[in-house]
Amino acid sequence: MKVTREAVRAYLIDRLALADEVQGPALDLVRRLEAVQLDPVATVERNQHLVLGARLPGYQPADLEALLAAGQVFEYWANAMCAMPMEDYPVFEPVRRHYRTLLQPALDRLGAIVPHVLDRLEREGPLPARAFATEQRVAGYWDRAATSKATSHALNVLLDAGMVMVARRSGAERHFDLPERVVPARLRQPLEGEDADARRFDKYLRAVRIIDASNPRLGWMHITGERGTVPVAERRRAIEERVRRGWLEPLEIEGVTRTYYMLAEDRLEARAAEGSVRFLPPLDNLLWSRQRLADLFGFDYTWEVYTPAQKRRFGHYTMPILKGDRLIGRIDPRLDRRTGTLVINLLHLEKGVHRTKALGAAIEAFAHRLGARDVAMGAP
Repeated sequence: MKVTREAVRAYLIDRLALADEVQGPALDLVRRLEAVQLDPVATVERNQHLVLGARLPGYQPADLEALLAAGQVFEYWANAMCAMPMEDYPVFEPVRRHYRTLLQPALDRLGAIVPHVLDRLEREGPLPARAFATEQRVAGYWDRAATSKATSHALNVLLDAGMVMVARRSGAERHFDLPERVVPARLRQPLEGEDADARRFDKYLRAVRIIDASNPRLGWMHITGERGTVPVAERRRAIEERVRRGWLEPLEIEGVTRTYYMLAEDRLEARAAEGSVRFLPPLDNLLWSRQRLADLFGFDYTWEVYTPAQKRRFGHYTMPILKGDRLIGRIDPRLDRRTGTLVINLLHLEKGVHRTKALGAAIEAFAHRLGARDVAMGAP
């Protein structure tokens, strides 16, 4: 199918719930997006809350926390660690089983810590990591030395293996429990083999919408390492098979050399995006593929939170600015919770874009949504 970049952008913006403000409960939005990526960085607010808040008027972080506590969403690995509708829990059983096999040596190394953690959760759960006292330290996932509390690392490994779940959150603090107390019985019967893989791949397609073979986690299929990827050859085979069966349609996008694909049952018929301004967090669903951003929007974006300060171009927590179906610039905000001020360290607009009253009003509205009383322009 030969299409224009404008048509693909409009379709993508519409399907990712950015064409206009969403109405309805937060759970409906999570279902529409399929997955909302979780991240603990709270320079202004955590990614998951910024994603939902950019789309749903009146959204508050307590809304997602309530869905988790009520067992209507669960947290597990998809694009990364994500919040997803609970009804999708069965299709991730092959991934959990893969992790259980992969992580068994890590569980063995933890020794008596693992049964101790599981026993306490069975008797007392749900419990946060701070409820477990131990002097033992181990090298956690991100440690270069043995600095993680052994019980905390055990909870992370057990979470990846699907042997415990996050039952509720209070801000950044997770409370863990056993799956049999979190997941309804009707959803604890796992889907196996090709059925689960096909449904998980379909979920990925609905979440990403416009895909290509470059994503190392294509289809959220079986992975080959602890934080591994799907091999390139396997990605290409998966796409080719779905094209052959008529499930995916290749797109020849004007001015783009790369071949992208979309669900064959979809149509590039979308409402024109409204012209309101939105600020997208670094892990927003629209931004999952930086390559796609460059190809479709002509926008080069890197999240510089892990870039050394002296090498940053745009700032620690740079958020792209979306207006209609264009990315018109970026801001680097920081919420000063002590003074109730949203500090805009940098406002950078793309070539040909000019600062307007509407942009200023959008920044004020963004600050208000975050609970800030004032906005300060410039470095703190």
